[in-house]
Amino acid sequence: MRIFLSAGEPSGDLHGSNLAAALRRADPAVECVGFGGERMEAAGCRLVYPLCRLAVMGFSRVLANFVAFVRLLRRADSYFREQRPDAVVLIDFPGFHWWLARRAKAHGIPVFYFVPPQLWAWAGWRVKKMRRFVDHVLCSLPFEEPWYDARGVTAHYLGHPYFDELPRQQLNAAFVEEEHERPGTIIGLLPGSRNQELELNLTTLLGAAKHIHAARPETRFLVACYKPEHKGQVEERLPGLGLPIEAHAGYTPEIIHLAKATVAVSGSVGLELLYRGKPSVVVYRAHPLSLFVSRFLRQCRYISLVNLLAGRELFPEFLTHRDEAEGVAGRVLHWLNDEAAYREVCGELAALKARVAVPGACRRAAGYILEVLKRRELPPLAA
Repeated sequence: MRIFLSAGEPSGDLHGSNLAAALRRADPAVECVGFGGERMEAAGCRLVYPLCRLAVMGFSRVLANFVAFVRLLRRADSYFREQRPDAVVLIDFPGFHWWLARRAKAHGIPVFYFVPPQLWAWAGWRVKKMRRFVDHVLCSLPFEEPWYDARGVTAHYLGHPYFDELPRQQLNAAFVEEEHERPGTIIGLLPGSRNQELELNLTTLLGAAKHIHAARPETRFLVACYKPEHKGQVEERLPGLGLPIEAHAGYTPEIIHLAKATVAVSGSVGLELLYRGKPSVVVYRAHPLSLFVSRFLRQCRYISLVNLLAGRELFPEFLTHRDEAEGVAGRVLHWLNDEAAYREVCGELAALKARVAVPGACRRAAGYILEVLKRRELPPLAA
């Protein structure tokens, strides 16, 4: 049995690697191929193309890569026609994946969507595409299954695959010990994994650090960079700030663990903050036009996954086109200055974690996919 997995960004590559491993554990005869990144390849998935290298966000950046995506879609179409996998599993990354689902369906290949896009938040009308081109939606958030069911889409809630990965994380003990021995209250700054997230939000994060340190001089700051290139970009901005601040690449779990609180760009890192019980202020700075359009598209109150799961604002949010550094700093300072308020939010995070942070999503997804495919292989009952 051959299953085609497709992931287009770092988080999808992580989930794809865990899903590929779960599929092979459930059935060693399964062959995983597809589009993805280094983690999927290391998990035994044969890459037809490293799609994660094209991870983009925003209309202008999609246009800039349009030709590459068209060529890749043609390549996928040829593969579906000539190799005919038993199933196609899409992992997040809407946009390109709608077109990939369309081509798979044209060849009669069943399509599963694992970690589906947040249509309920921004693009409810696209549920028509989901209903037309996707056979099974494997939901990662508990409220998604009834939302899809009400709109005629076959959906099944499995839990979020991030909670498969987080219990397996091993912190770098030397890094943690070294930072523990240094004086000062650590505040983590999490600028996101995409280049454009770093570009748009770094000024706000550094500005917030400046306000926090002015009010609480004992604080110091660790910037959790996704990759070395990001670390270099951050370090170019540090001279002249006069802050006790360092940038590190590849130490996000350690920095979250060490921090009293964090300022984080909105994204899936929120689930890691929830898992480790760390209060955070969530920021997302966007271009004014994007925000104007979003007012007409946005269909939910919150941008943070933690707040969506809680149904209330546990993490203060700043979705804006302006530099809101002072306001962001004020929320962090509230926790630093009011221990009771800090403990209250930590307690609420612990209760939410106990309710939703259940590992095993990839194992359950693998079992569901294989069960569906094996049912399809069974001959029809005799009349």
